[in-house]
Amino acid sequence: MELKRKAAVDIRDATAADWPAIWPFFHQIVTALETYAYDPSMTREQAESLWMAPSNSPQARTSVAVDADGTILGSANMYPNRPGPGAHVASASFMVDASARGKGVGRALCQDMIDWAGRECFRSIQFNAVVETNETAVKLWQALGFQIIGTVPEAFHHPTHGYVGLHVMHRPL
Repeated sequence: MELKRKAAVDIRDATAADWPAIWPFFHQIVTALETYAYDPSMTREQAESLWMAPSNSPQARTSVAVDADGTILGSANMYPNRPGPGAHVASASFMVDASARGKGVGRALCQDMIDWAGRECFRSIQFNAVVETNETAVKLWQALGFQIIGTVPEAFHHPTHGYVGLHVMHRPL
């Protein structure tokens, strides 16, 4: 397995053995209802199926960010945004454990995903549903070359901000 040095973390392909370490922060993020439109009542098994096997495409990949001790700090999954005639556009989702936020883990995961998408010959990357109140993520994606190309008004019901928009963000490769 190839390791890539990014900031203070290594990025590697995830294995089935990594799921028990991913599940706690995945579950916390989803049940917070602030950044993902995933069903908060999904079971551990349903979440694993969603995250660890994000697509039937041979181009699908799940990665983890690990520190020097091997602790999993975050994870990403990546895949073609659409099948068939849309399969030349990549997409991805990212989750970082609360204890590792603000330490470059999300940046490292996203940069690794951008590099992967280039190696896999995608033409661009599209994020379909970035919650507009998730300002940290929006700023990070913009710093990594993504632009907001549209916002679906009131498409996400945030627990404290009410109905907010979902940005569609795009980056050419």
